Amino acid sequence: MANLFNWLPLLSGRQADGIKAKVEIYTWQTCPFCIRAKLLLWWKGVKFIEYKIDGDDQARQAMAARAEGRRTVPQIFVNDQGIGGCDQLYGLDSRGQLDPLLATPPNPA
Repeated sequence: MANLFNWLPLLSGRQADGIKAKVEIYTWQTCPFCIRAKLLLWWKGVKFIEYKIDGDDQARQAMAARAEGRRTVPQIFVNDQGIGGCDQLYGLDSRGQLDPLLATPPNPA
C-alpha cells in the first residue's frame, strides 16, 4: 500500500527534505485509524518505519511497553517519543506542532 501513496507528496508539492525525524508507527492492516494516520504521514512526505502487528500478541506487548501501556493502534513514535495515536497526530498537525516535530533530528545514541 505504501507504493500506492508515494505520489501524494509530489501532488501536494511537499518535499521530504525538511523531515529529519525518525518516525515509527505500529499498525493493523485493516485499521481505519492506522490508514488515516499513514495517509497524513505520506501526505507530508514522511518516510516511516511501520510495524504491522496484526494478530501478533508478542509484538503488541512490545508496543504497549513502549507506549506507556497503551494497546490501541496506531501508536506513533517520533524520535522514540510516543505521541499517541491518529487523533493525537492530527491534533499536533492542526495546532502547527507536527511539522516542527518532524523537522527535529533524532538524538544521537
